[in-house]
Amino acid sequence: MRAAVRVGRALVRHEARLLVSLALWLARRTHGTGGGGTAFGYARGQTAAMFGFAFVCVVETVAMSVLLSDWPTVHAVVLFLDVYTVVFVVALHAASVVRPHVVDGGALRVRRAVHVDLRIPVERIAAVRRELRTTHEPSDGVLDVAVGAQTNVTVELTGPVTHVTLFGGRREVRVVRLHADDSDGLVRALAAGRPAPL
Repeated sequence: MRAAVRVGRALVRHEARLLVSLALWLARRTHGTGGGGTAFGYARGQTAAMFGFAFVCVVETVAMSVLLSDWPTVHAVVLFLDVYTVVFVVALHAASVVRPHVVDGGALRVRRAVHVDLRIPVERIAAVRRELRTTHEPSDGVLDVAVGAQTNVTVELTGPVTHVTLFGGRREVRVVRLHADDSDGLVRALAAGRPAPL
């Protein structure tokens, strides 16, 4: 029972963050980029696919409205679910736009919509490089934060950092692979911010 309550709270928190992200996107604002940090977006590669998916959902909504017009109760329920699906898809994209990766003086903040938010202190970064990968086999100690099944930056750590999953699980990671639209700029910013080797 306790696990079900925890999962329920995580899902409610997830939905609330998505709706806040949608509001920020409409207001042309971002989340967590204040304080002098440099933002690095990652949503460009998924924009066409997300809006294509949203368009398919809209077409399906219209088709179901026509098909179910003789059953008003069923029509109302399905219409609500279909409209919410469209809002959900757009909000997922909005969350990716308004929650970019951030490099500030002391840390790299790796994000993926509202699902991933990992803060890595720069002193824990052993190496960073541009590395395009299109396949990601799950392995211990590695966090793949792919966009469109691709990552293009690899960050190796001197020691583990704790990644908290959507449902509150914890993983220790030593390698983080992520996608950035400006991967070269992100690598340069991290290389400039790392302490010089002794």
